[in-house]
Amino acid sequence: MTIQNGEIVSLRNARKIYQMGTEKVHALDGVNVSFKRGSFWAIMGPSGSGKSTMMNIIGCLDRLTSGQYVLEGQDVGTLDDDNLSERRLRHIGFIFQSFNLIPQLTVRRNIELPLYYLGWDAEKSAERAAELGRRVGLEQRLNHRPTELSGGQMQRVAIARALANDPHLLLADEPTGNLDSATGEQIMRLLEELHEEGKTIIMVTHEPDIAAHARCRLHMKDGQVDRIEES
Repeated sequence: MTIQNGEIVSLRNARKIYQMGTEKVHALDGVNVSFKRGSFWAIMGPSGSGKSTMMNIIGCLDRLTSGQYVLEGQDVGTLDDDNLSERRLRHIGFIFQSFNLIPQLTVRRNIELPLYYLGWDAEKSAERAAELGRRVGLEQRLNHRPTELSGGQMQRVAIARALANDPHLLLADEPTGNLDSATGEQIMRLLEELHEEGKTIIMVTHEPDIAAHARCRLHMKDGQVDRIEES
């Protein structure tokens, strides 16, 4: 299916309802929004506004209760769990606030992890990890373990791992949340470089100075899109 208007992600009347005891929580309540290929977005809003739910839906980590989610021309709601996992593995890179590195593995092995699940051979995986280590400025740290790195270095490893499968879409959940302001700015400059190279980036943040690095800012409120700002 052809991607219309250059859209990589489109949510149409998207609803996600959680049953909390006897109460139904409308985490997403009729969201309509599209993200163009090559764009850089920040999703903002108070706790409970729906921004994390939207990120989980876009990342194929959860499913809509109703409505439609289209990822690169594919209606995600028609995919079974295996195909959903395959699409997530091949097309999406994740960057988490808590880094989510495996402490027992070296930097190289952490970067290679998605490639293992994709079935790459060891030599090709090692070459890709070395390439990405250089890309994020950690070529001298490939044989270190995460416990031997600073927070900023760990986040760089996480970014390299997210890039391992050359994803079309990068999702970043509070990527600077565990970093000091100076290190956070370094990480944001790296994300800006990736955006300039053509990556589509969707980022959740509650920090206005971090959101200012994005070209578009989507503000959520009560499970709905409150407003969109562009710069």
